[in-house]
Amino acid sequence: MATETQHLKGEKTAGSILAVDYGRARIGLAIAESEAQLPRPLLTLERVNRNEDMRRLRELARDCGVRQIVVGLPLRLDGTHGEMAEEATRFAARLRKQLGLPVDMLDERLTSWEAERLLEEQSGRTLHDAKTHGKGAHNPAKASVDAVAAAVILREYLEQRRATKSSPNI
Repeated sequence: MATETQHLKGEKTAGSILAVDYGRARIGLAIAESEAQLPRPLLTLERVNRNEDMRRLRELARDCGVRQIVVGLPLRLDGTHGEMAEEATRFAARLRKQLGLPVDMLDERLTSWEAERLLEEQSGRTLHDAKTHGKGAHNPAKASVDAVAAAVILREYLEQRRATKSSPNI
């Protein structure tokens, strides 16, 4: 996967924030430069195994000058933790330990839906039809949704940080 990192060498910015949309098959990634704080989809990693996934994320974080990570927390619609929320929490703990960076988690309910809606508006095509491909087929539309979902997570995270900073201390 050296091509992913080589592609990102030019993306290096000091103090970037990386968002992670965790999934069992793919990990969607988005990044924001701390000064501009404009999140943008970065790429989608196809999962290999824990060690290889961490190695690629460590390399990406180093190459992009990441200082903070935010991982989407896929809560159920009623706000409770399910199996995927527990997996994402364990993944965030591994990131924190192996990359040595601060990791926050953010409720990501409906971010994939919002990402699909944004992509549909942008492209004028329906991504739901693309999901009917077989599991073995490479699906670039789904990969885009994962990275855009990470950008939505990062946008919400940055909005919450701005709101917290601008609210007066009482």
